[in-house]
Amino acid sequence: MTFSIVARCAETGQFGVAISSSSPAVAARCAFARAGVGAVASQNVTNPALGPAVLDLMAGGLSAADAVTRAISTEAYPDHRQLLAVDDQGQSFIHSGAKALGIWTSATGDNCASGGNLLADDGVPAAIVAGFEAATGALGDRLIAAMQAGLAAGGEAGPVHSAGLLIVDAQAWPYAELRCDWTEDCPIRAIATAWTVYKPQADAYVTRALNPVDAPSYGVPGDE
Repeated sequence: MTFSIVARCAETGQFGVAISSSSPAVAARCAFARAGVGAVASQNVTNPALGPAVLDLMAGGLSAADAVTRAISTEAYPDHRQLLAVDDQGQSFIHSGAKALGIWTSATGDNCASGGNLLADDGVPAAIVAGFEAATGALGDRLIAAMQAGLAAGGEAGPVHSAGLLIVDAQAWPYAELRCDWTEDCPIRAIATAWTVYKPQADAYVTRALNPVDAPSYGVPGDE
């Protein structure tokens, strides 16, 4: 029902998750990231508790591999879960249970990992990783390019209806959290459009939170 990528930007230290599914509001249940720690996608038959659990373990010093392995070892239904993580060293790890749905597979790359289930083709995660590694620009640009590459490689076996992009930087809150919870059109295209609008304003929103006195104009009617 889902394909995704978790990634770290080696230049900025940002972490991000991009994800899409035929199910509604996939990013609300499946995408997790914490500044300075890592990024996690918990998918297939989703247990959202696994995302924070893996992040807590990585925050405590475990690698992505050790954190995912530890979290899965205490999970009641590990065969139903697909769990992806990348840590602060850019190392990634993936658990895919034997009861993951349909065609399921995964791939890892430099500072990233991708996985999916109910895929149209088992090459989708590899295409996502290749798309991420070939892309340039901000982390959000590369995550969007990765998801577009996955979609071009076949994506999910059926049409996708929701998507999300989550990026964390230096603060406890998201640098960007963009979601399309349901559409009959392409949710990845909707997220790409939202990122195009949000990207030039992202740093200004951080400044407004930390020091409104130095914040740029809000750019809305009535703002002088």
